[in-house]
Amino acid sequence: MSDEQMDSVEALLEEARLTARMSDPAERLRLRQAADLSRAQVAKAVGVGRQTIANWEEGTTDPQPPGRIRYLRLLEGLAQIHPAPTGPAPEDAAPAPAASAAPGPDFSAQTAWRPDGLAVQGEPGPCVRCGVVTPYQATDGRPLHPGAMCQPPAPAAPTAEAHTTSAPAQPPAPAVAPSPVPAPLPTRPQRRAKSAARAQAETTGLVARAVHEELERAEGDADAALKALIKRAIPDVMRLFEETRATARYQYTAYPSLPDILHKPSKRESDQIWEARPNFHHPDYSLKAPGAIAVTALDANAAYLTALKCWLPIGKLEHHVGDDGVDPKRSGVHLITPTEWRHPHLPDPLGDREEPGPLWVTNATLRLLMRLSGPKYGLLDAPVIHESWTSGATENFLDALRKTLTAAREKAIAEDDTITLEYIKSMYSKFVSTMGESIHNREIQRPDWMHIIHSQAYANLWGKAYKAHQAGLDVVAMMGTDELHVTGDWRQVFPEGRGVAQMKIKYSDAKASGEYTVGKVTR
Repeated sequence: MSDEQMDSVEALLEEARLTARMSDPAERLRLRQAADLSRAQVAKAVGVGRQTIANWEEGTTDPQPPGRIRYLRLLEGLAQIHPAPTGPAPEDAAPAPAASAAPGPDFSAQTAWRPDGLAVQGEPGPCVRCGVVTPYQATDGRPLHPGAMCQPPAPAAPTAEAHTTSAPAQPPAPAVAPSPVPAPLPTRPQRRAKSAARAQAETTGLVARAVHEELERAEGDADAALKALIKRAIPDVMRLFEETRATARYQYTAYPSLPDILHKPSKRESDQIWEARPNFHHPDYSLKAPGAIAVTALDANAAYLTALKCWLPIGKLEHHVGDDGVDPKRSGVHLITPTEWRHPHLPDPLGDREEPGPLWVTNATLRLLMRLSGPKYGLLDAPVIHESWTSGATENFLDALRKTLTAAREKAIAEDDTITLEYIKSMYSKFVSTMGESIHNREIQRPDWMHIIHSQAYANLWGKAYKAHQAGLDVVAMMGTDELHVTGDWRQVFPEGRGVAQMKIKYSDAKASGEYTVGKVTR
């Protein structure tokens, strides 16, 4: 038998031994958590997806090739580093019998591996675990099967002498109790809910662990720790994103082929998508006009975090002519000709745009325009849709990440933890700003997502402005993703606070900030 054939045989034997001694799903989860490894790290090392690791840990499926052998080797190594805890022996237990002269199997031995990934060979001898002769060696030079997960040797067959020798009478075997009725297996929704809750607890713990690490590294210097946390915000939030995807239903494309309209012509030029960013100022109010009308500048908390709840395309964008690409279950970008906005006292839902004619907008903007043209609002006519680039979409794609960061943010606010609060803000804002064509985040390139999330933030702010208008307040200004200036008693319209569903007074160096006064313009 050639060396290559021997290696193939030993590889099959090793996989068979590893599979025979494969740990149960609960132990797989325990070993990964004991080693402080994320599902993303294990998946990358094993060569499978994060959802596959989640399935193996939940017992939904058993490890399968091609990643099985690497996964079982990892479990073997982790089991040696983090053995399962054992309870103390009872005090009245009988003393263990004296060990026999023959040495027992040595489970502390470890396989020696060559740099090319093959096991080291030497003088053949009985394996220190199972006793079967093998040419492969342990790290100390003794014979050991690769993987060191050997089956115990089968008991020797009884000899003729043993048959003729009378054996003492054995007591009758105790009666076997009937097996209990097995508990019903959890349903798929129950397993998914449990997995989602565990995933959120794990990912929230990653945030606290990162803050603790940087505070220790900075020896308690809060400013230095925060600077380090902001620097690592992008890789950290991408790890959180991958962790929250472990129990997700949808597989996404991180680097899809994109139409030219979503590519920047150069580093300094933008693509062709109009996000509908607002820069509205009521024509009847001015800081320079005489008068003392009270105005409050409000801040919508965590605007980009809230905007993660939006319809995002999952797969490759497909081209459609006319309104064929418009569907409640699809998302992307659309070329439209908008209709005239005839309400100067309200912000234009298309934002601060002066050039007439067709333009490319996101699905978030189109959904807002279609709602406002419907019978509930009746504020404008529906736009004309010329063409679209869309794919199947879901509104919950980033929901697990949003909920995780929101929970960590609320906890930081309750504990007055400024460091964690700024770290979380940096994570979600950089996650959105770098998911397009950015040199700072090479793990994903979805400019369509970035534009849609930006537009969703503007659409959410427009909804708050309209709510204030409907309650009798005048909208004096609306700018960016989170700034809304109104007259009147705003606390009767919006809850005050720092939560994602609340509003707070916005203070800045600008003259029109906090609580200020304006005058009416005489026309």
